Amino acid sequence: MSNYIPFTEVERRRARETDLAEFLRSQGEQIKRSGSELLWMDGGQKVTIRGNLWFHQYEQAGGDAVDFVRKYYGKGYPEAVSMLLGLSLPTAIQSAARSNQSEKKLVLPPRNRQIRRAFAYLCGSRGISPEIVSAFINKGMIYESSDHHSVVFLGFDRENHPRHAHKRGTDRGSSYKGNAVGSDPAYSFHCFGRSNRLYLFEAPIDMLSYISLHLENWQEHSYAAACGVADHVLWQMLKDAPNLDTVYLCRDNDRPGQEANLRTVEALKEKNIQCEILVPTQKDWNEDLLFPKELEEVPCREQKL
Repeated sequence: MSNYIPFTEVERRRARETDLAEFLRSQGEQIKRSGSELLWMDGGQKVTIRGNLWFHQYEQAGGDAVDFVRKYYGKGYPEAVSMLLGLSLPTAIQSAARSNQSEKKLVLPPRNRQIRRAFAYLCGSRGISPEIVSAFINKGMIYESSDHHSVVFLGFDRENHPRHAHKRGTDRGSSYKGNAVGSDPAYSFHCFGRSNRLYLFEAPIDMLSYISLHLENWQEHSYAAACGVADHVLWQMLKDAPNLDTVYLCRDNDRPGQEANLRTVEALKEKNIQCEILVPTQKDWNEDLLFPKELEEVPCREQKL
């Protein structure tokens, strides 16, 4: 089976010219500034980021945004372009592309014996319901790392194998967040319920905050945190659970989040899947939880930027 997709030249150029710092942040990666340059760490090695271009200082190699995704996310060309454009490849093409790749093994952060610090951070600093935090801890989906005492949010495949780990710093004032090496974005933090509803968020904390705001029968529904504005986990969940036919897009109340919502709406419409955009009153659902106001629900066909 061929992996060829007839991208237009405009689409190819848009993919190549994607701002890499913005893309990496959407994937939950950490970017640091060093003078006039932005740096992303490949393990212990520095990668300089300038717009859509990157340069690995140790390997003395670089390229554009498509080259970056192919090298560091293990994607074939069609998958890399689709990822940068925020599109979803047909399942058959995704499977073929993955079968030709040697995927990086997921490296899980070391597990701490205690979870007191992570629990205090989520419930105290973030205001998330202890009932909800305990439920996900008991499912084995949340733990505390022993190295930096970060909260670790695990995503599993249908065979219950861990495939994704998102880390969030718990130190006071810390803004650290990032995905463990080898994380597959199609299996970021998520859970399945029995109803036909799926709620998609940018971050695990937003997902848990929304559930805390809507506790009644919450376990009936399915939820996912993409750890960015991409939608790979959405398509994987729709594939794994055919009963899901109604999607609620719950991304942040900012330009990147709402632009991503509109892209996903168009893709869902093509597949005849019902959808709505739920907009937090504040910037995100955790801010709504901490500073409650009347929440706004806007049908996707009426949403305006």
